[in-house]
Amino acid sequence: MRGKQAPKRTIAADPKYGNVAVAKFINYIMRRGKKSIAERIVYEALDIISSKEKVDALDIFSQAIKNVSPSVEVRGKRIGGANYQIPVAVRGSRQQSLAFRWIIGAAKSRKGKPIAERLASELVEASRGEGAAIKKRSDVQKMAEANKAFAHFARSM
Repeated sequence: MRGKQAPKRTIAADPKYGNVAVAKFINYIMRRGKKSIAERIVYEALDIISSKEKVDALDIFSQAIKNVSPSVEVRGKRIGGANYQIPVAVRGSRQQSLAFRWIIGAAKSRKGKPIAERLASELVEASRGEGAAIKKRSDVQKMAEANKAFAHFARSM
């Protein structure tokens, strides 16, 4: 890796809720620089959650992110001509980005409804500990558990 590592940019809180995590989530939803459309999708999903669940939408959002965030993942490493899947602890920022990615992917894989409704239902299910995003997290955790024998290779990573 040449040169300096780019500095981490601070993200301003979103205009409606004043929450940095929601602002970051909006940026993950955004495609082709269309932030207003991404904001509309996320805010609509949060409105759907608050109307259906009769609880604060931000609480459900943060609970969903916490439930989907993985604590360990596997990384491939080549040792002596063989590739090993080595379990590694996940940093906080990567936990959040993986959770966002998995929730959005699970919402996109659902069919038949507008994206805001699919996102709302996926967030609600994730906050309850069910749904496709939670399944993805448990698969990653199981993979790390299965490859625990190779954890001693992680020291050199």
